[in-house]
Order: sequence, then structure tokens, then C-alpha cells
Amino acid sequence: MRAVTFLGPDRLEWREVADPVLASDGEAIVRPLAVATCDLDDVIVLGGSPFQPPFVLGHECVAEVVEVGDGVRGVTPGDRVVVPFQINCGVCAACLAGRTGNCLTVPLMSTYGFGFGAQGTRWGGFLADLIHVPYADAMLIPVPAGLASETAAGASDNLTDGFRAVGPYLAERPGAPVLVVGGAGPGSIGLYAAAQAKALRSERVLYIDHDVRRRGIAESYGVETLDHIPDRLDSRFPITVDSSNEARGLTLALESMGRDGVCTSTSIYFDPAVRPAFPLLSMYTMNSTFVTGRIHARRDAPRLLELLASGRFDPAPVTTRVVSFADAIEALLGHEYTKLVFTP
Repeated sequence: MRAVTFLGPDRLEWREVADPVLASDGEAIVRPLAVATCDLDDVIVLGGSPFQPPFVLGHECVAEVVEVGDGVRGVTPGDRVVVPFQINCGVCAACLAGRTGNCLTVPLMSTYGFGFGAQGTRWGGFLADLIHVPYADAMLIPVPAGLASETAAGASDNLTDGFRAVGPYLAERPGAPVLVVGGAGPGSIGLYAAAQAKALRSERVLYIDHDVRRRGIAESYGVETLDHIPDRLDSRFPITVDSSNEARGLTLALESMGRDGVCTSTSIYFDPAVRPAFPLLSMYTMNSTFVTGRIHARRDAPRLLELLASGRFDPAPVTTRVVSFADAIEALLGHEYTKLVFTP
């Protein structure tokens, strides 16, 4: 089969790779119907990540089940499914507790699963003709009827990352104001967090981003915007999100928390020279919570899919283009996108 292979900075190529073969009764083979870019994909293609080439790109997708092992009960050939980007077995202590991003059955790097390099991972990537899924019943999530594959593709990672930063906390504090400091890379996650907070009826959502195009997208969702990261804001927010990948952005999100506030950072700070100031006395006084780390995609994606199926939130305004698989390399090398979705 063919797969889009990352060979080094701005070097991508369709390559022939081995067809996947079921190795146990619990596995599945699926065919991608819609593959979405992650914000990190642009960093990878530019050569700015620690993941060493060569490897197949892609870790967000909706797929059609093609073949299943004899022990698979949750899906059958022909089903449409979201494939979370992380490998999880479903039966270890971490998976049973909902910590599916840190499955104990596989080594830590293998939990990254798809599209993050050959070292520690073995499952390829989603920009390929077929995908091998090791724990089909644990991992694969049926797509709600009537929900377009292109709409749900980002549920594997970025859409769910935006949801986990705001959804659970708005359920606990209905209507709470939300601050999102956006701007990292292509910038989809911050936009998703802001738009979902609005859809989940936050009484005020403030989105900060230097990029005029992304601010326009946020405003189309009815979100208030600001074009720069200020030294401080006049109000505090029970829920804040750092998607800026800037020290000043994270510091502002931390300093802007209100009483019993929670700040979730979806940014990945690869550069050790980025040293945000943690306002520890203020955080202590306010009883603040800071959350960082990879999402538990399999745990949280079903709630995100429910929100999509309800029609209250449509991610389409964030999608820059829907591109055919044949044009995937050209689109990725253009680097001018917030979100790309690839279809056969």
C-alpha cells in the first residue's frame, strides 16, 4: 500500500509500505475516509519536533472498518469509526481508570501510536491506504449516524484536546467565563476550545491571538477577541486555556485564574529556553489548578462526538481546506493552513 512518509524537514514522499495483516483475534484493519492535520504536524514537517524520520504521517482520522479478528465484538466491517491517536488496551489499570493516554500494556512511547515516528511506535500513520489497529474493541469509536466523516476526523486528537480544556469544567460550573490564549502553530486547538466553550454556553469567551485570520474565525463563533497578549487582564476567569506556546501566554493564563480556577495548557514546550513565570503565591491563594499533558483521547472523544452530533458546535469554520489524498503532500508543504482535512 501507499503512505505519505516524512523524510526530513519539508521532505515528504508517497512510499510503498507493507500491507497490514491481522496478528491476533482482537485487531482490526481500517481504511481512512477523512484524515485531519494536527497542529503538531506542521511542526513535524518543518523539522521542529524530536520525532526522527522516516515515518508515516497522520494521527487524526475517521475510517471504515475493513477486517476484524475473530475476537472483535464492538465493530464490524463497514462501520465508520474514529481512531484515537493513542494505543490503549482497555483492560489495564490505567485504561480502566480512564487514563487511556497512558496505557500500561505498551511502552510509553508506543502510546503515541500513530504518526509520531518509528522509534517506540510501530503502527504507522493515517495518511495511508490502510491502518492496523491493535486493540479494536478498546480503541475504535463508532461515528454517530449522520455526522460527516470530515467533521469528526479531528476527534482523534485536536477537537478532543479543545474539549477537555473546557467541557468538563463548564459542566461543573455552568456559564463560567473562559479565557483562551491561542496562537501556537496552525492554531486549531485554541480555536476549538473557544468555539466549544461558546457552544457549551459560557457567558463570556475571550480569545487572544495575534493572527487576524484566526481572530476572524473566533468572532464567527460569537467569541470576543483581543489581538495581543497583555501584561494583565482587568478580570479573572474560572477557566483558562493556554494554546499559545509562548511563555507570556502561559503566564497570562495562570495569572488570570479566578477563585478555584483551572488552567489547561494544550501547548507543547519543546524549547527548554521557554520559561514562563508561575505566579505561585496567587495560584496558592486562589486554590488554582494547572493541567498539562497529553489528552486521554479514547476517554474523552465520545463526549466530543456527542457535542458534534447535537449540532451545537460545527468545526467547519476552522477547516482551511478539504484536500484529496492525491494533493496531500503539496498542501502540507504549503504550511498555510489552520486545519486540513484529506479525503480519498
